[in-house]
Amino acid sequence: MTAPAPDPVSLWHRLADTSVLLDGFHALKHAVRFGAEVPVAVAVDRGAALALAEELAPDVRDTLDALLAQVPESAYASLVPRPHPTAVAALAVRPSRAAHLEKLAHTPRTAPVVVLDNPRNLGNAGAVIRLAAGFGATGVVTTGTLDPWHPTVVRGGAGLHFATAVERLTVAELPPGPVFALDPEGDDIRGVKLPDDAVLAFGSERSGLSPDLRARADHLVALPMRPQVSSYNLATSVAMTLYHWSLGGS
Repeated sequence: MTAPAPDPVSLWHRLADTSVLLDGFHALKHAVRFGAEVPVAVAVDRGAALALAEELAPDVRDTLDALLAQVPESAYASLVPRPHPTAVAALAVRPSRAAHLEKLAHTPRTAPVVVLDNPRNLGNAGAVIRLAAGFGATGVVTTGTLDPWHPTVVRGGAGLHFATAVERLTVAELPPGPVFALDPEGDDIRGVKLPDDAVLAFGSERSGLSPDLRARADHLVALPMRPQVSSYNLATSVAMTLYHWSLGGS
């Protein structure tokens, strides 16, 4: 006799403390698309979620059909910090740290590593990971106390943590490669060619580069900015820098 399928809510409670929360349809869609192992996924309206997949992500529709279990709205709400408009959530297995470190350290690289030096804002970190995945960056490394796999960061990254290597390291542990650190006193980035093996470092939203990171930098570069404008948002700075790299010239 075939054993009955495990109750999704009970399975969720067993796995929650050691799993990555995928909050919302788009986070689940991206995680599945980039090979995440998803042991449990729930939806308040399974049919609506699959219709959304049919419209926006037909490549993963069949996978989601096999994964999604319908649960009452009250059960769904008890599983997540705050309900997502799509009323979809899942748990995924966090990728191997060893595999990520190997990927970050491997040379030659075909795309830079982005480093967020002691970031403070969880949402900003998530937005940067989403950008890095979109540009095909090798990975995103954070230094300091912020956990780049915090649920709020994963939500901000729309599940795209699974499309790149995301880890927290010390400055001494940064991957090999020339470090280009963003700093207002640096050379105008428009005259600088960023190589594929670059390590692109961005200081914290409030205090900029840490002394350790500044000492590690091989080059200081600056983004063009109108006088009297104080700064750009962190994700905007990363986007501008990756776009400049993607152009391939100086």
